Amino acid sequence: MSNLREPFRNLDNIEKNKVNLRQLLHYFRYRNLGKDLTKSISVALKKNIDQLQQNRSYTTYTWIGHSTFFIQLNGFNIITDPVFAKRMGVEKRLVPPGIQLYELPTVDLVLISHAHYDHLEFSTLRKLKGEPAFYVPSGLKNLFMRKGFTNVHEANWWDHFQLQGITLHFVPAQHWSRRNLFDKNKAHWGGWIIQSKQKTFYFVGDTGYFRGFKEIGKRFSIDTVFMPIGDYEPEWLSGLQHINPEKAVQAFLDLNAKQFVPMHYGTYRLSMDTGPEALDRLQKEWQCRNLSPEFLDVLKIGETCYLD
Repeated sequence: MSNLREPFRNLDNIEKNKVNLRQLLHYFRYRNLGKDLTKSISVALKKNIDQLQQNRSYTTYTWIGHSTFFIQLNGFNIITDPVFAKRMGVEKRLVPPGIQLYELPTVDLVLISHAHYDHLEFSTLRKLKGEPAFYVPSGLKNLFMRKGFTNVHEANWWDHFQLQGITLHFVPAQHWSRRNLFDKNKAHWGGWIIQSKQKTFYFVGDTGYFRGFKEIGKRFSIDTVFMPIGDYEPEWLSGLQHINPEKAVQAFLDLNAKQFVPMHYGTYRLSMDTGPEALDRLQKEWQCRNLSPEFLDVLKIGETCYLD
Protein backbone atom coordinates (compact mmCIF):
# COMPACT_ATOMS: atom_id res chain seq x y z
CA MET A 1 0.00 0.00 0.00
CA SER A 2 1.06 3.60 -0.48
CA ASN A 3 -0.17 7.16 -0.31
CA LEU A 4 0.39 10.11 -2.63
CA ARG A 5 3.60 11.13 -0.85
CA GLU A 6 5.32 7.77 -0.68
CA PRO A 7 6.39 5.44 -3.49
CA PHE A 8 4.85 2.02 -3.86
CA ARG A 9 6.97 -0.90 -2.69
CA ASN A 10 7.41 -4.59 -3.34
CA LEU A 11 6.83 -7.29 -0.74
CA ASP A 12 9.72 -7.31 1.75
CA ASN A 13 10.77 -3.89 0.35
CA ILE A 14 12.78 -5.56 -2.42
CA GLU A 15 14.02 -2.95 -4.90
CA LYS A 16 15.00 -3.27 -8.55
CA ASN A 17 18.59 -4.15 -9.39
CA LYS A 18 20.91 -1.17 -9.02
CA VAL A 19 23.40 -0.49 -11.82
CA ASN A 20 26.26 1.92 -12.35
CA LEU A 21 27.41 3.62 -15.55
CA ARG A 22 30.41 1.31 -16.00
CA GLN A 23 28.22 -1.79 -15.82
CA LEU A 24 25.75 -0.26 -18.25
CA LEU A 25 28.42 0.60 -20.84
CA HIS A 26 29.83 -2.92 -20.53
CA TYR A 27 26.33 -4.32 -21.07
CA PHE A 28 25.75 -2.42 -24.32
CA ARG A 29 29.23 -3.22 -25.62
CA TYR A 30 28.97 -6.99 -25.12
CA ARG A 31 25.21 -7.41 -25.40
CA ASN A 32 25.31 -9.28 -28.71
CA LEU A 33 28.43 -11.34 -28.07
CA GLY A 34 27.72 -14.98 -28.89
CA LYS A 35 24.05 -14.30 -29.65
CA ASP A 36 22.24 -15.65 -32.71
CA LEU A 37 20.09 -12.73 -33.83
CA THR A 38 18.95 -14.36 -37.09
CA LYS A 39 16.17 -16.43 -35.53
CA SER A 40 12.74 -15.21 -34.44
CA ILE A 41 9.88 -16.89 -32.63
CA SER A 42 7.12 -18.50 -34.70
CA VAL A 43 4.21 -16.58 -36.22
CA ALA A 44 0.91 -18.29 -37.04
CA LEU A 45 0.25 -18.42 -40.78
CA LYS A 46 -3.50 -18.80 -40.37
CA LYS A 47 -5.45 -16.37 -38.19
CA ASN A 48 -9.00 -16.77 -36.87
CA ILE A 49 -9.93 -13.10 -37.11
CA ASP A 50 -13.46 -13.58 -38.52
CA GLN A 51 -14.33 -16.08 -35.80
CA LEU A 52 -12.97 -13.82 -33.07
CA GLN A 53 -14.93 -10.85 -34.39
CA GLN A 54 -18.18 -12.81 -34.31
CA ASN A 55 -17.60 -14.70 -31.07
CA ARG A 56 -19.40 -13.75 -27.86
CA SER A 57 -19.93 -17.19 -26.38
CA TYR A 58 -16.76 -19.29 -26.61
CA THR A 59 -13.74 -18.84 -24.32
CA THR A 60 -10.58 -18.00 -26.27
CA TYR A 61 -7.19 -16.43 -25.83
CA THR A 62 -4.90 -15.14 -28.58
CA TRP A 63 -1.29 -14.04 -28.20
CA ILE A 64 -0.78 -10.76 -30.04
CA GLY A 65 2.82 -10.40 -28.83
CA HIS A 66 4.94 -9.43 -25.80
CA SER A 67 2.40 -9.14 -22.94
CA THR A 68 -0.61 -8.44 -25.14
CA PHE A 69 -3.34 -11.10 -25.10
CA PHE A 70 -6.84 -10.85 -26.51
CA ILE A 71 -9.12 -12.88 -24.24
CA GLN A 72 -12.79 -13.73 -24.73
CA LEU A 73 -14.59 -14.86 -21.58
CA ASN A 74 -18.27 -14.82 -20.59
CA GLY A 75 -19.12 -12.53 -23.48
CA PHE A 76 -16.40 -10.00 -22.63
CA ASN A 77 -13.63 -9.01 -25.04
CA ILE A 78 -10.57 -8.33 -22.88
CA ILE A 79 -7.09 -7.15 -23.84
CA THR A 80 -4.01 -7.08 -21.61
CA ASP A 81 -1.24 -4.47 -21.81
CA PRO A 82 -2.07 -3.57 -25.43
CA VAL A 83 1.12 -2.46 -27.20
CA PHE A 84 1.33 -2.49 -31.01
CA ALA A 85 4.36 -0.20 -31.42
CA LYS A 86 6.80 -0.88 -34.27
CA ARG A 87 9.63 0.24 -32.00
CA MET A 88 10.38 0.17 -28.31
CA GLY A 89 13.03 2.81 -27.78
CA VAL A 90 15.78 2.05 -30.29
CA GLU A 91 14.68 -1.57 -30.73
CA LYS A 92 12.52 -2.62 -33.66
CA ARG A 93 9.62 -4.99 -33.20
CA LEU A 94 10.92 -8.43 -34.19
CA VAL A 95 7.61 -10.01 -35.19
CA PRO A 96 4.35 -8.38 -36.37
CA PRO A 97 1.36 -8.20 -34.03
CA GLY A 98 -0.62 -11.43 -34.10
CA ILE A 99 -3.73 -9.39 -34.87
CA GLN A 100 -3.55 -5.90 -36.32
CA LEU A 101 -5.27 -3.15 -34.38
CA TYR A 102 -7.89 -2.59 -37.07
CA GLU A 103 -8.71 -6.32 -37.06
CA LEU A 104 -9.57 -6.44 -33.38
CA PRO A 105 -13.23 -6.74 -32.40
CA THR A 106 -14.81 -4.20 -30.09
CA VAL A 107 -12.95 -4.26 -26.74
CA ASP A 108 -14.87 -4.21 -23.45
CA LEU A 109 -12.08 -4.34 -20.85
CA VAL A 110 -8.45 -3.24 -20.88
CA LEU A 111 -6.17 -4.55 -18.12
CA ILE A 112 -2.90 -2.69 -17.46
CA SER A 113 -0.18 -4.25 -15.30
CA HIS A 114 2.09 -1.21 -14.86
CA ALA A 115 3.30 2.01 -16.42
CA HIS A 116 6.41 0.98 -18.38
CA TYR A 117 6.21 1.89 -22.06
CA ASP A 118 6.32 -1.71 -23.27
CA HIS A 119 3.10 -2.33 -21.29
CA LEU A 120 1.27 0.99 -21.51
CA GLU A 121 1.06 2.71 -24.89
CA PHE A 122 -1.55 5.43 -25.19
CA SER A 123 -1.38 5.62 -28.99
CA THR A 124 -2.64 2.01 -29.05
CA LEU A 125 -5.34 2.65 -26.43
CA ARG A 126 -6.80 5.50 -28.48
CA LYS A 127 -7.26 3.21 -31.49
CA LEU A 128 -9.13 0.41 -29.73
CA LYS A 129 -12.66 -0.11 -31.00
CA GLY A 130 -15.59 0.47 -28.67
CA GLU A 131 -15.68 2.26 -25.33
CA PRO A 132 -13.67 -0.03 -23.06
CA ALA A 133 -13.31 0.24 -19.32
CA PHE A 134 -9.69 0.55 -18.18
CA TYR A 135 -8.47 -1.26 -15.07
CA VAL A 136 -5.14 0.13 -13.92
CA PRO A 137 -2.82 0.06 -10.91
CA SER A 138 -3.20 2.78 -8.28
CA GLY A 139 -1.45 5.97 -9.24
CA LEU A 140 -2.29 5.80 -12.96
CA LYS A 141 -5.85 7.14 -13.07
CA ASN A 142 -4.83 10.80 -13.18
CA LEU A 143 -2.49 10.12 -16.11
CA PHE A 144 -5.32 8.37 -17.97
CA MET A 145 -7.69 11.24 -17.25
CA ARG A 146 -5.15 13.77 -18.57
CA LYS A 147 -4.91 11.68 -21.74
CA GLY A 148 -8.67 11.90 -22.19
CA PHE A 149 -9.80 8.51 -20.83
CA THR A 150 -12.66 8.68 -18.34
CA ASN A 151 -13.84 5.11 -17.68
CA VAL A 152 -10.85 4.25 -15.51
CA HIS A 153 -10.75 2.09 -12.37
CA GLU A 154 -7.71 2.01 -10.06
CA ALA A 155 -6.65 -0.93 -7.91
CA ASN A 156 -4.26 -1.73 -5.09
CA TRP A 157 -3.10 -5.29 -4.47
CA TRP A 158 -5.97 -7.65 -3.61
CA ASP A 159 -8.65 -5.19 -4.73
CA HIS A 160 -11.35 -6.74 -6.89
CA PHE A 161 -14.13 -5.65 -9.26
CA GLN A 162 -17.34 -7.60 -9.70
CA LEU A 163 -18.69 -7.48 -13.25
CA GLN A 164 -21.47 -9.42 -14.94
CA GLY A 165 -20.25 -13.01 -14.80
CA ILE A 166 -16.58 -12.30 -14.08
CA THR A 167 -14.47 -10.87 -11.26
CA LEU A 168 -11.19 -9.02 -11.75
CA HIS A 169 -8.58 -9.21 -8.97
CA PHE A 170 -5.40 -7.12 -8.88
CA VAL A 171 -2.61 -9.21 -7.35
CA PRO A 172 1.02 -8.54 -6.33
CA ALA A 173 4.10 -8.67 -8.54
CA GLN A 174 7.76 -7.88 -7.88
CA HIS A 175 8.62 -5.06 -10.23
CA TRP A 176 8.71 -1.23 -10.36
CA SER A 177 7.23 1.69 -12.27
CA ARG A 178 8.42 4.75 -14.15
CA ARG A 179 7.49 6.88 -17.17
CA ASN A 180 9.69 9.94 -16.56
CA LEU A 181 12.53 11.15 -14.36
CA PHE A 182 10.25 12.25 -11.53
CA ASP A 183 7.61 9.54 -11.10
CA LYS A 184 9.56 6.45 -10.05
CA ASN A 185 7.22 4.04 -8.23
CA LYS A 186 4.48 6.68 -7.94
CA ALA A 187 2.15 4.19 -9.65
CA HIS A 188 1.72 0.58 -8.60
CA TRP A 189 2.36 -2.65 -10.54
CA GLY A 190 0.86 -6.12 -10.43
CA GLY A 191 -1.00 -8.86 -12.25
CA TRP A 192 -4.66 -9.56 -12.96
CA ILE A 193 -6.78 -12.58 -12.10
CA ILE A 194 -9.75 -12.90 -14.47
CA GLN A 195 -12.22 -15.19 -12.76
CA SER A 196 -15.47 -16.75 -13.96
CA LYS A 197 -17.44 -19.81 -12.94
CA GLN A 198 -15.98 -21.70 -15.91
CA LYS A 199 -12.34 -20.52 -16.10
CA THR A 200 -9.80 -18.52 -14.13
CA PHE A 201 -6.95 -16.81 -15.96
CA TYR A 202 -3.91 -15.19 -14.35
CA PHE A 203 -2.15 -12.48 -16.35
CA VAL A 204 1.11 -12.06 -14.43
CA GLY A 205 2.35 -8.81 -16.00
CA ASP A 206 6.03 -8.11 -15.28
CA THR A 207 7.72 -9.63 -12.24
CA GLY A 208 10.71 -11.26 -10.69
CA TYR A 209 10.32 -14.55 -8.85
CA PHE A 210 8.88 -13.85 -5.39
CA ARG A 211 6.97 -15.40 -2.53
CA GLY A 212 3.75 -13.82 -3.74
CA PHE A 213 3.19 -16.67 -6.20
CA LYS A 214 2.51 -19.09 -3.34
CA GLU A 215 0.02 -16.69 -1.76
CA ILE A 216 -1.79 -16.16 -5.07
CA GLY A 217 -1.90 -19.93 -5.55
CA LYS A 218 -3.52 -20.35 -2.14
CA ARG A 219 -6.23 -17.78 -2.88
CA PHE A 220 -7.19 -18.81 -6.41
CA SER A 221 -7.69 -21.99 -8.41
CA ILE A 222 -5.95 -20.97 -11.63
CA ASP A 223 -6.64 -22.71 -14.91
CA THR A 224 -4.29 -20.78 -17.20
CA VAL A 225 -1.38 -18.54 -16.29
CA PHE A 226 0.11 -16.12 -18.83
CA MET A 227 3.68 -16.14 -17.52
CA PRO A 228 6.63 -13.93 -18.60
CA ILE A 229 9.85 -15.77 -19.47
CA GLY A 230 12.02 -13.13 -21.21
CA ASP A 231 14.21 -10.07 -20.58
CA TYR A 232 16.04 -11.78 -17.72
CA GLU A 233 19.68 -11.46 -18.84
CA PRO A 234 22.03 -10.26 -17.45
CA GLU A 235 21.03 -11.30 -13.94
CA TRP A 236 22.70 -8.29 -12.29
CA LEU A 237 20.47 -5.98 -14.34
CA SER A 238 17.15 -7.83 -14.43
CA GLY A 239 17.22 -10.58 -11.82
CA LEU A 240 14.95 -8.91 -9.27
CA GLN A 241 12.43 -7.42 -11.70
CA HIS A 242 12.12 -10.07 -14.43
CA ILE A 243 11.78 -13.83 -14.17
CA ASN A 244 13.94 -16.29 -16.09
CA PRO A 245 12.45 -19.45 -17.65
CA GLU A 246 13.59 -21.78 -14.87
CA LYS A 247 12.12 -19.60 -12.12
CA ALA A 248 8.97 -19.16 -14.21
CA VAL A 249 8.45 -22.93 -14.07
CA GLN A 250 8.89 -22.82 -10.30
CA ALA A 251 6.35 -20.00 -10.10
CA PHE A 252 3.90 -22.15 -12.10
CA LEU A 253 4.36 -24.94 -9.57
CA ASP A 254 3.93 -22.49 -6.66
CA LEU A 255 0.63 -21.40 -8.19
CA ASN A 256 -0.57 -24.97 -8.67
CA ALA A 257 -2.00 -23.80 -12.00
CA LYS A 258 -3.17 -26.16 -14.73
CA GLN A 259 -1.79 -24.51 -17.89
CA PHE A 260 1.36 -22.48 -18.56
CA VAL A 261 1.30 -20.01 -21.48
CA PRO A 262 4.65 -18.20 -21.93
CA MET A 263 4.76 -14.50 -22.87
CA HIS A 264 7.06 -11.46 -22.70
CA TYR A 265 9.69 -12.92 -25.02
CA GLY A 266 10.62 -12.61 -28.67
CA THR A 267 8.59 -9.51 -29.61
CA TYR A 268 11.06 -6.83 -28.54
CA ARG A 269 14.66 -7.40 -27.51
CA LEU A 270 14.95 -5.38 -24.33
CA SER A 271 17.74 -7.37 -22.65
CA MET A 272 20.61 -9.67 -23.69
CA ASP A 273 18.53 -12.83 -24.02
CA THR A 274 16.68 -13.65 -27.24
CA GLY A 275 13.20 -15.08 -27.74
CA PRO A 276 14.35 -18.47 -29.07
CA GLU A 277 16.83 -18.71 -26.17
CA ALA A 278 14.11 -18.10 -23.58
CA LEU A 279 11.78 -20.66 -25.16
CA ASP A 280 14.55 -23.26 -25.41
CA ARG A 281 15.42 -22.83 -21.72
CA LEU A 282 11.75 -23.09 -20.78
CA GLN A 283 11.29 -26.35 -22.65
CA LYS A 284 14.48 -27.83 -21.21
CA GLU A 285 13.41 -26.96 -17.67
CA TRP A 286 9.96 -28.42 -18.35
CA GLN A 287 11.54 -31.74 -19.37
CA CYS A 288 14.01 -31.59 -16.47
CA ARG A 289 11.09 -31.33 -14.03
CA ASN A 290 9.30 -34.22 -15.78
CA LEU A 291 6.23 -32.08 -16.32
CA SER A 292 3.61 -33.23 -18.82
CA PRO A 293 3.77 -31.49 -22.24
CA GLU A 294 -0.02 -31.08 -22.14
CA PHE A 295 0.35 -28.48 -19.37
CA LEU A 296 2.59 -26.23 -21.51
CA ASP A 297 0.83 -24.23 -24.23
CA VAL A 298 3.46 -22.46 -26.36
CA LEU A 299 1.52 -20.21 -28.70
CA LYS A 300 2.75 -18.81 -31.99
CA ILE A 301 2.27 -15.09 -32.46
CA GLY A 302 -1.35 -14.72 -33.58
CA GLU A 303 -2.40 -18.22 -32.52
CA THR A 304 -5.76 -18.66 -30.80
CA CYS A 305 -6.65 -21.29 -28.22
CA TYR A 306 -10.34 -22.29 -28.00
CA LEU A 307 -11.39 -23.67 -24.62
CA ASP A 308 -15.10 -24.38 -25.21
